[in-house]
Order: sequence, then structure tokens, then C-alpha cells
Amino acid sequence: MADTKDPKASAPRPQKPIPNAMKFTLGGLAGMCATCFVQPFDVIKTRMQVSSSSGGQKDSSLQVASSIFKDQGIPGLYKGLSAGLLRQATYSTARLGMYSYLNGLYSAHVAPKPTVLASMGMGVIAGSIGAFVGTPAEVALIRMQADGRLPPAERRNYKNVFNALIRIVKEENVMALYRGCIPTTARGAVVNMTQLASYSQFKLLFNSLGLKEGIPLHISASMMSGFLTTLASMPLDMAKTRIQNMKNNEYSGTLDVLMKVAKQEGVLSLWKGMLPYFFRLGPHTVLTFVFLEQFTQFYSVHILGNDSKGSGI
Repeated sequence: MADTKDPKASAPRPQKPIPNAMKFTLGGLAGMCATCFVQPFDVIKTRMQVSSSSGGQKDSSLQVASSIFKDQGIPGLYKGLSAGLLRQATYSTARLGMYSYLNGLYSAHVAPKPTVLASMGMGVIAGSIGAFVGTPAEVALIRMQADGRLPPAERRNYKNVFNALIRIVKEENVMALYRGCIPTTARGAVVNMTQLASYSQFKLLFNSLGLKEGIPLHISASMMSGFLTTLASMPLDMAKTRIQNMKNNEYSGTLDVLMKVAKQEGVLSLWKGMLPYFFRLGPHTVLTFVFLEQFTQFYSVHILGNDSKGSGI
């Protein structure tokens, strides 16, 4: 008897692509969700970086955290949260959206899976764009987080991120919003070259070792990515923080910060605050990618009606 089965019935249904605008939206949302969890570590890291330790004793992460908690309570550990959320709404929206967009172009026109160099190149482009877009919020964030260590008479006492942005323009000038733009962009390029490229490659590696698409794969790849990113970006993050928080033009640029800190405080001071930075960047990397993957899968399956869950990056 002839087979009456319709060959079209077993053919896989075409998968609808996620709109580019939604890729940017999901990237920003993932970054904002992650920031809510790791903000205290970012505050501690910033306080440690802006404090000079030349000739004095260096406070540990725990000592800084205890000091903040003693003086300001739990709210002190979330100082600048509004600026952190705005930063992610600009920075992560741009960088993750652009990286997803470039990945899609590469898969469609070059090869299904990007090479290491291709991933690094896309990370540099996405990170540079995201860092430039997010610089004003970054300046406000650094100042709000560092305010508590200043004498009461010298504190800026910004009410929230929007008050900070308005006062910076009014009291200084528009260009002050882009103070530290060069080291911020350089850090963004290094962070995203390392973070996004290594995440993509670690996913491919772990997948080839038998770890299937899902949360365990996302966590494993993002943990490795977060560690590598911490080591690579810490000195540039130090320079960025010092420049954005300075009041009297203490530094002329990124290289000047790195040289002065290394000479006056020791080379290892370039990694000052590394523990809270890792506890901030590591979990933030993990949470950002996990949120992004889950948001992407939810949108793909429940909004677009696709059969396959797919992958966010």
C-alpha cells in the first residue's frame, strides 16, 4: 500500500527570528535584573578604588563593607542603584543588543558558528558602542557610590541619577557627563571582547563535551567568562573610576592613572578591589547571560511560537 503520509507534516516548522529591536530590549532588561543582585559589591569596589593607600594601611573588602553598613546601613550598600539601572538600560541594551545583532549577521552571511577572532571583533564593536552610550550614567554612578567616603561638607548629595545628571550639566558642563569616556570605552571594549567572545566559545566547548543547551550550560560558560573578564579589565576599571571621581584634574588620562597608581601605591594596586569586583562582575556575568538566555527563550517560544528554544547568544 502506498505511503499516504504527507512529507510536509514531518518537515520542521520555520523558526521566526527575534526582531532586532527586541534583542536590544532583552539585553538591557537582563543587565538591569542582574544589577539588582550585585549592586552592593559594585559599591564596595568603587569605594576601594577611589581611596588612595599610599603610605597607609589598605582596607579589605570586609572592612569597607562594614564601614558602609555602620555609617549608612543597608541603603548605603545600594547607593547609586538608580544610576546602575540607568547604566544597564543604556550600556547593556546597546552592547548585548549589538552583539546579538552582529552574531545574527555572521550566522546568516558567513558561517553558522563564529570563530574566536570573529567573536572578539564583535565584542569590541559592541562593547565600545555600549560604553560610549552608557558613559553619562556611569559618571553619575561612580560619583553617587563614592560620595559616602567624602567629608560631609564636600559631598555632592545627589538625590537620584536624574538629579545627578542635571546637576553635573548645570554645575559643570555637558562634557562632564563624558569625563572618562576614553578609559570607559577602552574598558568596555576589553570587557566585552573577553566576556562575550569567551562566553560564546565556552558554550561551544562545553556543548561539544556533552553539556546540552540549558541553564547548566549557561552558568558554566558565564562563570569561566566572568573570571577571565575580571583579570583582563581590572586595571582599566581602576583608571576609569579614578578619572570619573576626580575633582581637581589629578590625572591627565588613562595611562597617567595607571603609571601614578603603580608608582605610588604599587603595581598590585591596579587590581585593588578585585575581590568585590569579581563578586560583582562574576555573578553579574552569570546572571546577565542566564537572564538573557531565559528571556530570549521565553520570547521565542511563547511570543513568536517557535518550537525550538534556541539560544540568546
